[in-house]
Amino acid sequence: MAGRIEDYALIGDCQTAALVGRDGSIDWLCVPRFDSGACFAALLGTPEHGRWQLAPDEEILGVHRRYRDDTLILETVFTTGSGEVAVIDFMPPRTSTPDIVRIVEGRRGTVKMRMHLVLRFDYGSIVPWVRRTGQGIDAVAGPDRVELRSPVPLKGENLTTVAEFSVTEGERVPFILRWQPSHEELSEMVEAGEALTGTEAWWHEWSGRCTYEGPWRDSVVRSLITLKALTYAPTGGIVAAPTTSLPEQFGGVRNWDYRLCWLRDATFTLYSLLMAGFHEEARAWRSWLLRAVAGDPSQISIMYGLAGERRLTELELPWLPGYEGSSPVRIGNAAHEQLQLDIFGELMDALHTSRKSGLEDDDAAWSLERNLIAYMEKIWRQPDEGIWEVRGPRRQFTHSKVMAWLAVDRMVKAVENFGREGPVEHWRRLRAEIHADVCAHGFNEPLNSFVQYYGAEEVDASLLAMPLVGFLPPDDPRILGTIALIERTLVQDGFVLRYLPHEDVDGLPPGEGAFLPSSFALADTYCLLGRMDEARALFERLLALTNDVGLISEEYDPRLLRLAGNFPQALTHVALVNTAMNLGRAGPAEKRRG
Repeated sequence: MAGRIEDYALIGDCQTAALVGRDGSIDWLCVPRFDSGACFAALLGTPEHGRWQLAPDEEILGVHRRYRDDTLILETVFTTGSGEVAVIDFMPPRTSTPDIVRIVEGRRGTVKMRMHLVLRFDYGSIVPWVRRTGQGIDAVAGPDRVELRSPVPLKGENLTTVAEFSVTEGERVPFILRWQPSHEELSEMVEAGEALTGTEAWWHEWSGRCTYEGPWRDSVVRSLITLKALTYAPTGGIVAAPTTSLPEQFGGVRNWDYRLCWLRDATFTLYSLLMAGFHEEARAWRSWLLRAVAGDPSQISIMYGLAGERRLTELELPWLPGYEGSSPVRIGNAAHEQLQLDIFGELMDALHTSRKSGLEDDDAAWSLERNLIAYMEKIWRQPDEGIWEVRGPRRQFTHSKVMAWLAVDRMVKAVENFGREGPVEHWRRLRAEIHADVCAHGFNEPLNSFVQYYGAEEVDASLLAMPLVGFLPPDDPRILGTIALIERTLVQDGFVLRYLPHEDVDGLPPGEGAFLPSSFALADTYCLLGRMDEARALFERLLALTNDVGLISEEYDPRLLRLAGNFPQALTHVALVNTAMNLGRAGPAEKRRG
């Protein structure tokens, strides 16, 4: 059985990533890309679906983990009755093929160790052919080849590979695992010690560019490192999470593939990186965006593959039982075919933020914006599936209309503030038209609140964006009424639900945890209102949900006191960074994306 979600740590090379449990087991790894088939899929099944465990072969009395300073190098220290040993896990920045380096380091006494490698290609479904090499093993099946090298003798056992050895104080024993296409000859391996030194220097150089110096710097830098790790370096795309099908409700069906590039999540990530001083990533993302959405504006998608792919067919993998029985396990995502009007606002806002941050302007980007806004003008009155990607009927979601307003507002500001050319008077009239429509149809007077969709009688956490993006002032009575109703109906156990689920709205059985990005958004709203004590208290409660190495998922189950959903989640780490920055400002915070 896989560990709890919060028991995992992340290692990665900015092209793919692995999850390492507190028990020393790598239970998830897709190679060579985030969205490739997994060769370790125990996270969604059993050890027989693939894992790589490296841990003491004796009773473990204690486990302590940490990342080395501001890097993605993980140290797991095991204490046993006979001593102490550390397993150092990392992935060197990619040059050609993905490598995982694991170094067993004796810290005290002599500890017996056991390595257990279960390679299963294509999400745990294919047992490879394994042969011995001079320095380890070579495993091949179809297009995949994995080589493991170590000075420790390896032996086969029930279609797996094991090793038993002891490590004494001061001794280091390396294990290096490499994937490459099966038709290629075995390539030269990295040297473990040199790889460790080089990886540490690479991450120190990157994280050293962070400009945030506030009171929560450790948590902010850890979140930024995580966001960098979720960036697909060859293209600049940013995945929402490195996992698929970790459930929003344990045992339920809300299990989605997040190893894709959502325009919404990527734009929020861009904002956080820009605010922290990472302009190189912003340039790479803008280039990815221009390539991904190039073509007919009517064919824009809400998400793309890592290189901008558009065919993201959703499939179910029946041989995997799912995390704690949460089935089905899905790859691909059918939501890529949905209409979500809010992406126009988030895109325009991201490019607006790029200009505000001093990123050199780009004529191609402006041309893209003008084409997209012209298309959005034709469709903004249509119902859509909204930010939460409901699988029920399309509706006139209030948040979608607010973000359509934001898209036009940012076009106006591009002309007013940055000298871009365009029909600004026309855009001003369109902006006013959308604003009036939202106020007329999205506001419920008896409730004194904006509501989830036109004609609804319930709120939605996405409405917290209204003051944050400047749609209305935070002290407007309609905004105050909306925040009060959200507090009364969506805040449970101190955290925020996305909405009250109804099967006729989202097309799924009800049941999920608190949505952590919305909880951070409530703290941002408190900042706008000057309710700083409440904002800090909520932020500290949310910060306490991060695991022992500073990672957090999409949702939290307050009943079970457990993280839920895909992990680590880019959007939640983005929200953490943004709220920390808002709290660091003196007095009421500026609009988060204004």
